[in-house]
Amino acid sequence: MRCRSMVKNVLKIALVPKSRRADRGRSRGIVTDAQQILERSRSIVAAAYVLLDKEGLEGLTIRAVLVKTGLSRRAFYERFAGKDDLMLAVFEHTVRLAADHYRAQVATLTDPMARMELIVTCIVLGESTLKESGGNTSRRGAAMSREHLRLAQSRPDDLQAALDPLIALIAEQLFRGMEVGSVRDCAPQRLATLVYNLVATTVHTELLAQEARVRDRTRRLQLAADLWEFCRRAIAAP
Repeated sequence: MRCRSMVKNVLKIALVPKSRRADRGRSRGIVTDAQQILERSRSIVAAAYVLLDKEGLEGLTIRAVLVKTGLSRRAFYERFAGKDDLMLAVFEHTVRLAADHYRAQVATLTDPMARMELIVTCIVLGESTLKESGGNTSRRGAAMSREHLRLAQSRPDDLQAALDPLIALIAEQLFRGMEVGSVRDCAPQRLATLVYNLVATTVHTELLAQEARVRDRTRRLQLAADLWEFCRRAIAAP
Protein backbone atom coordinates (compact mmCIF):
# COMPACT_ATOMS: atom_id res chain seq x y z
CA MET A 1 0.00 0.00 0.00
CA ARG A 2 2.82 2.38 0.85
CA CYS A 3 4.51 1.79 -2.53
CA ARG A 4 1.21 2.28 -4.33
CA SER A 5 0.70 5.59 -2.54
CA MET A 6 4.20 6.77 -3.49
CA VAL A 7 3.53 5.86 -7.14
CA LYS A 8 0.29 7.86 -7.08
CA ASN A 9 2.11 10.91 -5.69
CA VAL A 10 4.77 10.66 -8.37
CA LEU A 11 2.10 10.39 -11.05
CA LYS A 12 0.28 13.44 -9.65
CA ILE A 13 3.48 15.50 -9.90
CA ALA A 14 4.19 14.18 -13.37
CA LEU A 15 0.68 15.04 -14.56
CA VAL A 16 1.03 18.68 -13.48
CA PRO A 17 1.98 20.75 -16.55
CA LYS A 18 5.61 21.88 -16.55
CA SER A 19 4.54 25.52 -16.68
CA ARG A 20 2.54 25.15 -13.47
CA ARG A 21 5.39 23.33 -11.77
CA ALA A 22 7.73 26.10 -12.85
CA ASP A 23 5.31 28.72 -11.51
CA ARG A 24 5.19 26.94 -8.16
CA GLY A 25 8.96 26.80 -8.07
CA ARG A 26 9.18 30.51 -8.81
CA SER A 27 6.56 31.24 -6.12
CA ARG A 28 8.53 29.29 -3.54
CA GLY A 29 11.65 31.18 -4.59
CA ILE A 30 9.87 34.52 -4.25
CA VAL A 31 8.56 33.61 -0.77
CA THR A 32 12.02 32.48 0.33
CA ASP A 33 13.60 35.67 -1.00
CA ALA A 34 10.97 37.80 0.76
CA GLN A 35 11.55 35.96 4.03
CA GLN A 36 15.30 36.45 3.75
CA ILE A 37 14.88 40.17 3.08
CA LEU A 38 12.49 40.46 6.06
CA GLU A 39 14.93 38.70 8.37
CA ARG A 40 17.76 40.90 7.15
CA SER A 41 15.62 43.97 7.72
CA ARG A 42 14.93 42.93 11.30
CA SER A 43 18.61 42.23 11.87
CA ILE A 44 19.59 45.64 10.47
CA VAL A 45 17.00 47.52 12.55
CA ALA A 46 18.09 45.64 15.69
CA ALA A 47 21.71 46.61 14.97
CA ALA A 48 20.64 50.23 14.51
CA TYR A 49 19.02 50.20 17.97
CA VAL A 50 22.22 48.96 19.59
CA LEU A 51 24.40 51.47 17.77
CA LEU A 52 22.11 54.37 18.67
CA ASP A 53 22.12 53.30 22.32
CA LYS A 54 25.90 53.00 22.51
CA GLU A 55 27.13 55.79 20.25
CA GLY A 56 24.19 57.95 19.28
CA LEU A 57 23.54 59.19 15.79
CA GLU A 58 27.25 59.57 15.00
CA GLY A 59 27.78 55.84 15.52
CA LEU A 60 24.96 54.81 13.22
CA THR A 61 26.68 54.38 9.87
CA ILE A 62 25.97 51.87 7.14
CA ARG A 63 29.46 50.43 7.61
CA ALA A 64 28.89 49.97 11.36
CA VAL A 65 25.57 48.23 10.67
CA LEU A 66 27.22 45.87 8.19
CA VAL A 67 30.01 45.04 10.66
CA LYS A 68 27.48 44.34 13.43
CA THR A 69 25.14 42.21 11.29
CA GLY A 70 27.77 40.51 9.14
CA LEU A 71 25.72 41.35 6.05
CA SER A 72 27.11 42.53 2.74
CA ARG A 73 26.54 46.02 1.39
CA ARG A 74 24.40 44.49 -1.33
CA ALA A 75 22.18 42.82 1.28
CA PHE A 76 21.69 46.19 2.99
CA TYR A 77 20.72 47.97 -0.23
CA GLU A 78 18.25 45.23 -1.13
CA ARG A 79 16.10 46.63 1.66
CA PHE A 80 17.19 50.22 2.27
CA ALA A 81 18.13 52.96 -0.18
CA GLY A 82 20.28 54.63 2.48
CA LYS A 83 20.45 55.85 6.05
CA ASP A 84 17.20 57.82 5.81
CA ASP A 85 15.29 54.66 4.92
CA LEU A 86 16.93 52.86 7.82
CA MET A 87 15.93 55.59 10.27
CA LEU A 88 12.36 55.50 8.96
CA ALA A 89 12.34 51.74 9.55
CA VAL A 90 13.59 52.33 13.09
CA PHE A 91 10.76 54.84 13.67
CA GLU A 92 8.21 52.45 12.19
CA HIS A 93 9.42 49.60 14.40
CA THR A 94 9.50 51.80 17.52
CA VAL A 95 6.05 53.27 16.94
CA ARG A 96 4.49 49.90 16.18
CA LEU A 97 5.93 48.43 19.39
CA ALA A 98 4.79 51.45 21.37
CA ALA A 99 1.26 51.42 19.93
CA ASP A 100 0.89 47.70 20.69
CA HIS A 101 2.23 48.22 24.21
CA TYR A 102 -0.08 51.19 24.91
CA ARG A 103 -3.11 49.37 23.48
CA ALA A 104 -2.50 46.48 25.87
CA GLN A 105 -2.06 48.90 28.78
CA VAL A 106 -5.35 50.77 28.18
CA ALA A 107 -7.39 47.63 27.49
CA THR A 108 -8.38 47.35 31.15
CA LEU A 109 -9.61 50.96 31.38
CA THR A 110 -13.16 51.92 30.43
CA ASP A 111 -12.89 55.72 30.72
CA PRO A 112 -11.55 57.25 27.46
CA MET A 113 -9.98 60.15 29.36
CA ALA A 114 -8.15 57.73 31.65
CA ARG A 115 -6.94 55.92 28.56
CA MET A 116 -5.68 59.17 27.07
CA GLU A 117 -3.87 60.07 30.29
CA LEU A 118 -2.12 56.69 30.31
CA ILE A 119 -1.06 57.01 26.66
CA VAL A 120 0.33 60.53 27.16
CA THR A 121 2.20 59.38 30.29
CA CYS A 122 3.64 56.36 28.46
CA ILE A 123 4.84 58.51 25.56
CA VAL A 124 6.60 60.89 27.94
CA LEU A 125 8.21 58.10 29.95
CA GLY A 126 9.14 56.11 26.85
CA GLU A 127 9.42 52.96 28.93
CA SER A 128 8.25 50.48 26.31
CA THR A 129 11.16 51.27 23.99
CA LEU A 130 13.63 51.31 26.88
CA LYS A 131 12.58 47.85 28.00
CA GLU A 132 12.65 46.59 24.42
CA SER A 133 16.28 47.56 23.88
CA GLY A 134 17.68 47.42 27.39
CA GLY A 135 19.00 50.98 27.12
CA ASN A 136 19.29 53.17 30.21
CA THR A 137 20.27 56.60 28.87
CA SER A 138 18.67 59.18 26.61
CA ARG A 139 21.29 58.82 23.88
CA ARG A 140 19.08 56.90 21.46
CA GLY A 141 16.08 59.06 22.32
CA ALA A 142 18.02 62.23 21.57
CA ALA A 143 19.32 60.78 18.30
CA MET A 144 15.82 59.82 17.22
CA SER A 145 14.52 63.24 18.23
CA ARG A 146 17.05 64.91 15.95
CA GLU A 147 16.14 62.56 13.11
CA HIS A 148 12.43 63.04 13.75
CA LEU A 149 12.81 66.80 13.32
CA ARG A 150 14.99 66.40 10.22
CA LEU A 151 12.79 63.80 8.52
CA ALA A 152 9.71 65.90 9.26
CA GLN A 153 11.19 68.37 6.77
CA SER A 154 12.92 66.07 4.27
CA ARG A 155 10.53 63.06 4.26
CA PRO A 156 7.29 64.29 5.88
CA ASP A 157 4.96 61.77 4.20
CA ASP A 158 7.16 58.78 5.03
CA LEU A 159 7.59 59.92 8.63
CA GLN A 160 3.83 60.41 8.95
CA ALA A 161 3.25 56.88 7.67
CA ALA A 162 5.63 55.56 10.34
CA LEU A 163 3.74 57.47 13.05
CA ASP A 164 0.24 56.48 11.88
CA PRO A 165 -0.28 53.48 14.23
CA LEU A 166 0.20 55.62 17.33
CA ILE A 167 -1.86 58.55 16.08
CA ALA A 168 -4.62 56.11 15.08
CA LEU A 169 -4.63 54.70 18.62
CA ILE A 170 -4.97 58.20 20.09
CA ALA A 171 -7.74 59.05 17.61
CA GLU A 172 -9.60 55.90 18.64
CA GLN A 173 -9.63 56.94 22.30
CA LEU A 174 -10.70 60.49 21.42
CA PHE A 175 -13.58 59.17 19.30
CA ARG A 176 -14.77 57.00 22.17
CA GLY A 177 -14.58 60.04 24.44
CA MET A 178 -16.74 61.99 21.99
CA GLU A 179 -19.29 59.18 21.98
CA VAL A 180 -19.74 59.40 25.76
CA GLY A 181 -19.50 63.21 25.86
CA SER A 182 -16.20 63.56 27.74
CA VAL A 183 -14.20 64.84 24.73
CA ARG A 184 -15.22 67.91 22.74
CA ASP A 185 -16.67 67.33 19.30
CA CYS A 186 -13.89 67.56 16.70
CA ALA A 187 -12.32 65.50 13.91
CA PRO A 188 -10.64 62.71 15.94
CA GLN A 189 -7.69 62.28 13.58
CA ARG A 190 -6.87 65.97 13.54
CA LEU A 191 -7.23 66.28 17.31
CA ALA A 192 -5.05 63.19 17.77
CA THR A 193 -2.37 64.69 15.53
CA LEU A 194 -2.40 67.91 17.55
CA VAL A 195 -2.09 66.01 20.83
CA TYR A 196 0.72 63.84 19.51
CA ASN A 197 2.63 66.79 18.04
CA LEU A 198 2.43 68.72 21.31
CA VAL A 199 3.59 65.76 23.42
CA ALA A 200 6.26 64.61 20.95
CA THR A 201 7.74 68.09 20.49
CA THR A 202 7.98 68.58 24.26
CA VAL A 203 9.58 65.15 24.68
CA HIS A 204 12.07 65.89 21.87
CA THR A 205 13.12 69.10 23.63
CA GLU A 206 13.55 67.25 26.92
CA LEU A 207 15.56 64.43 25.35
CA LEU A 208 17.94 66.80 23.57
CA ALA A 209 18.48 68.77 26.78
CA GLN A 210 19.17 65.61 28.83
CA GLU A 211 21.04 63.63 26.16
CA ALA A 212 24.10 62.60 28.21
CA ARG A 213 22.21 61.85 31.41
CA VAL A 214 20.40 58.83 32.79
CA ARG A 215 16.68 59.36 32.57
CA ASP A 216 15.23 60.98 35.69
CA ARG A 217 11.92 59.21 36.27
CA THR A 218 10.67 61.74 38.82
CA ARG A 219 11.29 64.60 36.40
CA ARG A 220 9.59 62.66 33.62
CA LEU A 221 6.54 61.88 35.75
CA GLN A 222 6.11 65.58 36.56
CA LEU A 223 6.46 66.46 32.88
CA ALA A 224 3.88 63.81 32.01
CA ALA A 225 1.48 65.21 34.60
CA ASP A 226 1.90 68.77 33.30
CA LEU A 227 1.46 67.70 29.68
CA TRP A 228 -1.61 65.65 30.46
CA GLU A 229 -3.25 68.53 32.33
CA PHE A 230 -2.64 70.76 29.31
CA CYS A 231 -4.04 68.13 26.93
CA ARG A 232 -6.99 67.36 29.18
CA ARG A 233 -8.11 70.96 29.19
CA ALA A 234 -7.68 71.15 25.41
CA ILE A 235 -9.73 68.06 24.58
CA ALA A 236 -12.36 68.05 27.35
CA ALA A 237 -15.95 68.70 26.40
CA PRO A 238 -17.27 72.09 27.62
